[in-house]
Amino acid sequence: MKRSLLAAALVTFGGATWAETPTLTVYTYDSFVSDWGPGPAVEAAFEETCGCDLVFVGAGDGAALLSRLKLEGARTKADVVLGLDTSLIANAKATDMFAPHNGIPSDLDLPVVWSDDVFLPYDWGYFAFIYDKTQLPDAPTSFDQLRKSDISIIIQDPRSSTPGLGLLLWVKEIYGNGAAEAWEELSPRIVTVTKGWSEAYGMFLEGEADMVLSYTTSPAYHLIAEEDDTKAAAIFEEGHYMQIEVAAKVAGSEHGQLADDFLEFMMSDTFQTIIPTTNWMYPAILPSNGLPDGFVAENQPEEALLIPIDEVEAIRKEALAEWLSALSK
Repeated sequence: MKRSLLAAALVTFGGATWAETPTLTVYTYDSFVSDWGPGPAVEAAFEETCGCDLVFVGAGDGAALLSRLKLEGARTKADVVLGLDTSLIANAKATDMFAPHNGIPSDLDLPVVWSDDVFLPYDWGYFAFIYDKTQLPDAPTSFDQLRKSDISIIIQDPRSSTPGLGLLLWVKEIYGNGAAEAWEELSPRIVTVTKGWSEAYGMFLEGEADMVLSYTTSPAYHLIAEEDDTKAAAIFEEGHYMQIEVAAKVAGSEHGQLADDFLEFMMSDTFQTIIPTTNWMYPAILPSNGLPDGFVAENQPEEALLIPIDEVEAIRKEALAEWLSALSK
């Protein structure tokens, strides 16, 4: 990986010249930088190669991350933003705050063809409702069953959370013009709406609801990290909405070469090997040692749902209005 000698500023003190270690600032979501998330391992591995200080800044969930960047504008200290997804790319590009990357790796392992020239994917997964098999033996097998049941759920706010926005698009993709009616039926099932994923999942684990919006890969955490096989993802016959998480260089970065180096590192085997058992998502490039045992559940979605990136923004506005109206009644 390249190193830029020009990235280090020169500081003169007492007649001596010292090379100041450059700092690369990466804005991301809170769970990425948690002690159990990918952040600590990624930071240690990248700093071994970059000759820099990598600083992660948690900014809530994915949608809140973009809101912060918009608020800061040209004053932002971010060099890289990591943690947006396919539902936010069009909105993010409209800010003109991001610069093109240096190319798409040929070995991407995604269910869809990737061609975006600004954002690079680093992991992906399917949204799903997670439940405890010992508490909910008869989980719903479709969205229709869930909305007509008395099962309690916890979801995330689509205005601040990428899973919350993903659910909004999931319902819209399945029900189309009937999405508003679906939300009216589903709204009594909702115990609470949290700002982000971490809070919602924590409440579920404390027994606050029967199910929580998360990912089909979430049970792998409990199985691998805790040897607990009681958690499962409800697989719906209508299909599951995909999330592809992405990162990009901020156009105004003072450390452009370091930012490029980080994006290159993000595509490396080292980074991608960290993802499955820390971020609990599928890596964008299959690691050389494959996926860990127990990572892939027996039941997988039969149909992947994903609204084209250039169509998301118009659909999002309509879907958000339907959601807000249903929850206000």
